[in-house]
Amino acid sequence: MPKLHTNHAAKKRFKITKSGKVLAKGGGKQHINEHMSSRKKRHIRTPKFQVPEQLVEHIKNQLPYIKYAR
Repeated sequence: MPKLHTNHAAKKRFKITKSGKVLAKGGGKQHINEHMSSRKKRHIRTPKFQVPEQLVEHIKNQLPYIKYAR
């Protein structure tokens, strides 16, 4: 059986909590942000929203080695 590989694009963009929820980060911090306050940039850094239920299983399949409550 072939090895399972983590999808690195998904690894960068999603966080799975211990209870199994999938959180996604918002955009808007890569460039053109010198006008933003430090507070605004700090809040952008945190995960923003919960991913819709239809996509959760797909994302979890892309991250096979992440441990969470199943």
